[in-house]
Amino acid sequence: MIYHGNRIKIRDDADPGLVAQALDALREQGRVIPAVTAFIVGREYGGDFDWGAVFVLEDLDGYWEYLNHPAHARSERLGIPLMARFEAYDITDDDSPDFAARVAALQKRHYETDPELLAAMPSDTGTSVHRTPDKP
Repeated sequence: MIYHGNRIKIRDDADPGLVAQALDALREQGRVIPAVTAFIVGREYGGDFDWGAVFVLEDLDGYWEYLNHPAHARSERLGIPLMARFEAYDITDDDSPDFAARVAALQKRHYETDPELLAAMPSDTGTSVHRTPDKP
């Protein structure tokens, strides 16, 4: 089981209407992506981010399906331009020693299909492509 989390800090100058659309797109991906077994999108409290989302995925095959689903692509296209900061993380009961490398490889492969999207990503941490072994 994988709990894939996203933490989002919205740019100060972001249009509130566009932010609402992006949050709706995150909720929609939770509803329509078959690999997502549960999800939550909401305000973050106690940290330095504004919003958070967690998507529950059964395994890495489901993770790949999630990354490549059109609903996820729509969320990225709407949300990335509004972000000041972004953090992705994964919590799993998969104790494979190469789990982190396999997630990084999926993320890298995903962003290789759309380099412009990667270029638009704000500086971030976590399991995103920026943290893969070949990109410090």
